[in-house]
Amino acid sequence: METKYGFSKMTATEFASYIANLKVARTVLFIQQHHTYIPSYAHFNGNNHFELQKSMKNTHVNVNGWADIGQHITIFPDGFVLTGRSFEKSPACITGNNANSFCIENLGNFDKNADEMTTKQKDAIIAVAAALCKKFGLAPNTNTIVYHHWFNLSTGVRNNGTGGNKSCPGTNFFGGNKVENCQQNFIPLVSAKLKSAATKSEPKILKYVSVTADSLNVRTGASVSNPKAKDRNPALFGAVLRIYEEKNNWYKISSTSEHWVSAAYTKTVKLALVTASVLNVRSGSGTSFPKIGSLPKGTEVFVYEQKNGWSKIGVDFKWVSDDYLSFG
Repeated sequence: METKYGFSKMTATEFASYIANLKVARTVLFIQQHHTYIPSYAHFNGNNHFELQKSMKNTHVNVNGWADIGQHITIFPDGFVLTGRSFEKSPACITGNNANSFCIENLGNFDKNADEMTTKQKDAIIAVAAALCKKFGLAPNTNTIVYHHWFNLSTGVRNNGTGGNKSCPGTNFFGGNKVENCQQNFIPLVSAKLKSAATKSEPKILKYVSVTADSLNVRTGASVSNPKAKDRNPALFGAVLRIYEEKNNWYKISSTSEHWVSAAYTKTVKLALVTASVLNVRSGSGTSFPKIGSLPKGTEVFVYEQKNGWSKIGVDFKWVSDDYLSFG
């Protein structure tokens, strides 16, 4: 593994090991697939991974005004993976749909008659998606693995590419950028790769909580007298944490390590599954509030508040009817 400009470069195999052993506090429900468009293959010379990643960060920070590079990782034509934004932070990649997401930028322009994806990059994209599904306990489908093309560019509403959408990750990305293309050409490859990897059972999750502090320290025991964990960063505001044990108003957030956070700076949230074919998202707890989006059947959401048969599904003003949610 090589590091430069704050980014780490590794093969897809190394990434699978890296992500498996990395402590990530926030819960991830969605893996976003993008293409960079620019830079494209014409800008890659086989040795300028770090320079291209640095240039994308410069654009995102100094032109777009974002706090950091938008994506968590970039996958290059030769199959190498470069880290980007902290995995503890939500990405800046799909308007209104970045919470609980992990963003992958695949370097290239994968619209028809543009860059032809190399075999090495194709294999890396599949391997990385499978490694992320394994890490975060996701079943590969078109609710957990999403394409930017499926969301309206301005509003962030998921419309599956029916209007006002970018082509990203490309009209020729694994045979196309439509939902049916993903179902037929991409999901089976990820599923096959995931099945070929060794799996182990995870301890039962007691509950989920959302961080209410700007930054929440992770300690090596259930007390403020315990030192901060050296192998992981603090959990950030809005992150949803998995809780495996509760003791003296402290929560254990790791299934394998003694990593604890104070319950005083968290709020319990519920995981729910959308059961309607299409569930309307409104700006308030009732049908009198305007529709601001929709969710397809099978989408998992976190519920932060419930009122009069309605559930708030984010820290912002997004509400859905309880009639079309299934709580585990």
